[in-house]
Amino acid sequence: MAEITATRQQYALDRLSSVIEKARKAGADAADAVMFESTSESISCRKGHVEDIERSENNDLGLRVFVGKRQAIVSTTDVTSEALGTLAERAVSMASVAPEDPYCGLADPELMAHTLPDLDLFDSFDPTPEQLKERALATEDVALQTAGITNSEGAGAGFSQGYVALMNSNGFAQSYRSSNYSLSVSVIAGEGTAMERDYAYSSKRHHDDLTAPEDIGRDAARRALRRLNPQKIKTANLPIVMEPRVSRSLMGHLSSAINGHGIARGTSFLKDKMGQQIFAKNINIIDNPHLRRGPASKPYDGEGCQNSPLHIIEDGMLKCWLLDSHSAQQLGLHSNGRAARGTSSPPSPSSTNLYLTPGDISPEDLIGDIAQGVYVTDLIGMGVNGVTGDYSRGAAGFLIENGKISHAVSEITIAGNLLDMFSGLSVANDLEHKYGTDAPTIRLENMTIAGS
Repeated sequence: MAEITATRQQYALDRLSSVIEKARKAGADAADAVMFESTSESISCRKGHVEDIERSENNDLGLRVFVGKRQAIVSTTDVTSEALGTLAERAVSMASVAPEDPYCGLADPELMAHTLPDLDLFDSFDPTPEQLKERALATEDVALQTAGITNSEGAGAGFSQGYVALMNSNGFAQSYRSSNYSLSVSVIAGEGTAMERDYAYSSKRHHDDLTAPEDIGRDAARRALRRLNPQKIKTANLPIVMEPRVSRSLMGHLSSAINGHGIARGTSFLKDKMGQQIFAKNINIIDNPHLRRGPASKPYDGEGCQNSPLHIIEDGMLKCWLLDSHSAQQLGLHSNGRAARGTSSPPSPSSTNLYLTPGDISPEDLIGDIAQGVYVTDLIGMGVNGVTGDYSRGAAGFLIENGKISHAVSEITIAGNLLDMFSGLSVANDLEHKYGTDAPTIRLENMTIAGS
């Protein structure tokens, strides 16, 4: 694999400088460009045999040009000088006939990032295909050797390394490297019509931070076995407790509801809630792009703006939206460094490491006083209305009886409204930064459970 070196990053910046210069000569008033280079490799195994080996090497450049208040975006994988000249001319020609957008343009130069934090996002370790194979096989083997596990849907190991470089015609020019390593397995417990499946995985920026194969295998087996012999429950209004794997979805719904584009269009159920109490006073939610080795960390946003931790919810109160330059201008505000982008579309607001801060009690204590409820481990479907906040999703998990997790339950639907759910949730102390959008175990009161 070609090492992601400072020389490679400088090459990317040189290519971006060239295409922006060509765009200006072709008639663009302003321009920015982004370039991604990455190499990835993965191996999947099933029942002790390799099924797939995949390798991908990508080099992608995106150019955005402005002609007055018109913009166009084009992308290419050919970064030769001749191809970039053609690309720039095409982009300017497209922008000249595009509809006017009074809010488009480069980000305010005063908001640009000049000093980048060291986030330790890159690991140079380059595993061989044989090493990836050994890890995947070891993970699956531990799971399959667990009593009650009858089959495997496969195990996988992979990694990626790359960099992103960004430049604009106002003088911003920066790049950074990143890497990711992963290991996963999915197994089946039981026989015939009584089979249940579950999975476990680990994904980290640095190879040495990955969970050990045997721990992943044991966790997947435990999860599959505990789902056996699910029962149905009657329809009722009950408290539910969401394990972290699914509680994080509520942070995703919050992120969508505070996206600046949705707020500007008036299509969010939180559009009139700025400065209001929407969670309990002990609830705090933070978006932090500077978590060291964080799964969604980055030293600047997709427009080159300085980013920093945002207290989205502070003592239960909604404090800010997620804003890029475009949505900020629509709302009469300033970007708070939350632009994300690819090579073929304009920047748009997005969260980074978004998380609900942990509480003071254990998950066991959070459950301990529930006479009857449901512990949710899986959510199915996307029945959430972002305009009204109405919430209805299929679910599976376990019955809670007298403060203890009891037998498995399935084929249920949980329903409510996100505003009510937000205002009534309570939080355990088991937060882990695993996905980029994270939450500890949470408890919600008086949810509608539709069963048999």
